[in-house]
Amino acid sequence: MKHFIRAAGGVAALAVAPAVAKEGMFTPEQAPEIASELRKAGLRLDPRALSDLTDFPMGAVISLGGCTASFVSGTGLVVTNHHCARGSVQFNSTPEDNYLEDGFLADDLGGELPAAPGSRVFVTVDVADVTDRVLAGVTEEMSPRARYQAIEDAQKALVKECEADPGHRCQAPAFFGGLQYKLIKRLEIRDVRLVYAPGDNVGKYGGDIDNWLWPRHTGDFAFYRAYVAPDGSAADFAEENVPYKPQHVLKVSAAGLDDGDFVMAAGYPGSTSRYARLAEVAYTFDWLYPTFRALMTEWIATIEEAAPDGSDARIKYESLLAGLNNYSKNLGGQIEGARRVGLVDRRREREAALNAWIAEDAKRAGYAAAIADLDALSEETAAAQKRDFAYNNVTRPQLLGAAQRLYRLSLERQKPDDAREPGFQERDMTFFAESMRRIDRRYDAAVDKAVWVLFLNDYVSQPSEQRVPALDAALSLADGFAPSDLDRFYDETALGDVDARLALMEAAPDAFRASDDPFIKLAVALHETEMRIEEEAKSREGRRSALEPQYMEAIIAWRKSQGDTAYPDANSTLRITFGNVFGGSPKDGLIYEPFTRLEGILEKDTGEEPFNAPKRQLELIDAKDYGPYALRSLGTVPVNFLSDLDSTGGNSGSATLNARGELVGLLFDGTIESVNSDWDFDPRTTRTIHVDTRYMLWVMEKLDGAARLIDEMQVVR
Repeated sequence: MKHFIRAAGGVAALAVAPAVAKEGMFTPEQAPEIASELRKAGLRLDPRALSDLTDFPMGAVISLGGCTASFVSGTGLVVTNHHCARGSVQFNSTPEDNYLEDGFLADDLGGELPAAPGSRVFVTVDVADVTDRVLAGVTEEMSPRARYQAIEDAQKALVKECEADPGHRCQAPAFFGGLQYKLIKRLEIRDVRLVYAPGDNVGKYGGDIDNWLWPRHTGDFAFYRAYVAPDGSAADFAEENVPYKPQHVLKVSAAGLDDGDFVMAAGYPGSTSRYARLAEVAYTFDWLYPTFRALMTEWIATIEEAAPDGSDARIKYESLLAGLNNYSKNLGGQIEGARRVGLVDRRREREAALNAWIAEDAKRAGYAAAIADLDALSEETAAAQKRDFAYNNVTRPQLLGAAQRLYRLSLERQKPDDAREPGFQERDMTFFAESMRRIDRRYDAAVDKAVWVLFLNDYVSQPSEQRVPALDAALSLADGFAPSDLDRFYDETALGDVDARLALMEAAPDAFRASDDPFIKLAVALHETEMRIEEEAKSREGRRSALEPQYMEAIIAWRKSQGDTAYPDANSTLRITFGNVFGGSPKDGLIYEPFTRLEGILEKDTGEEPFNAPKRQLELIDAKDYGPYALRSLGTVPVNFLSDLDSTGGNSGSATLNARGELVGLLFDGTIESVNSDWDFDPRTTRTIHVDTRYMLWVMEKLDGAARLIDEMQVVR
């Protein structure tokens, strides 16, 4: 009862007013601008230290190219979320050695397994503002398409110059809608190995049922190791490679934290749309999300029927199914969240307030004109995306996608490397080849065909303006189709063979045009359509690149006039978000405590997936064998905790740090009420879910016998 009263008191305080504004996925360089807010929230480090991506603690935070991770030992040990490493667990699993089910723990360095093809660890070594260089060749007289190309060419030139240093991967992304560009140089570690991952009955406990929900009891953590050549340079997998020695490493806290304590997450959030205009918001929530979610429900069911539990096909599609279920639930939460907070009305009100601020000063009139043009562009973009929706889905078959990319590569190879499309330059060929190899572990012909039938049925039901003549002609869809019509694609193709796919990377365009392979013939037939859609999109993006910087300039000035620091939308670059361990009340009568306990696993457990904790774990909990990891105020080991941090997809695996910069958890999810924060931050409902390091260490020590990894880390007790 005492604990409930304390938690409820925290909720009451939240309902009145948050102590500190938590909104914002800030770039590290903005840390000095928000120094007072960071200190007020509880940070003990110098906020200026956070602005250097190559110093502590930011230098220990790394990207996996889709998830975040951190170095936790001087010998390259990397910690991230279980669901971020699950693809590598799946890649190494077979029906005989099902590491998804049983978990995996290497006995020593020699037992560590290669991660899935394409796995990378990216370590930032330098960051520079290159706005002037990117925009140097852009003029007002340019056509939108020429403007797009000028910016892309400048970015490619900067990347080429940066990557002249072997072993590095560089990028020149835009911030604030193209108001700013940065050149980010990263060491690309290509030899990544799986070290330890609990079984799904710990790492994915609760499964899709608990996904996005609170309370959670998920051990969402796993370990990789980064390897380099003996001389310290980046290298492909080789037996003689040695563990990478990072310059900065996070200490792991076994002392943990309590309700109200300061927390900060450092990670690579993927994408947000906080500044999207009303037309885009309305299109997304009125049509796109509901339509796609309905289709995803059928997509999931189709895969599950075609790939039964326990089959090799199910193992191949486990990762995709997890992603689809995750996204479907996310979309449902976003749709409901938008309705609950009145997102469309809130966006309309914000735009009216911005317009009023612009109208206050005649010098701001230029903003109004640019914003009006941007709104027209948003409506045009929505119309084009709606038109192409069914076509984009019907071209999802894996071997068709491979054929399209291979044919495009053959065409791009006719150009000088600098003139090629990003993704088809020589710098991309290793990733390209790995994507061709990866198909083998994630493709089954019967499942792929079943999904294609689903998408074709949806496509042929569309009005004529959403149909593509080239596709209709290639598949003879004027008279309808039967699933058996697709058999020839799978029976007569050679693309199911990895060596055939890799060989086609060197083929000339004429070889594709002369091919009798049905998937290649379809790819060639659709190429002109693909190029038309791409060119239209590039032209629109060229217009956006002229308008959006003016809009964002207005947003920044407007927010500054209100005493706020504007932050750029997430774009998969390193960000910091801060706040406190915090429960909440997302709606009337519903109270979230800040921590879950080991005993909650006992309460949920049914013995059946996804609530099928290991028998040994249940025995340990029943015996109250907490070791040194109990939280005194809980009287048990905390499993997951809530915070009011601002996060989104891509933040998965982000290091959750305490006031001293020690690792106290891993960010892995948000609550269903907060997923709408991709578009609109609501301090009452936005909550982020973390796995507590005390639970991680408890599982490692008590359940899985990973003592050698605990000894390898610097654990602060």
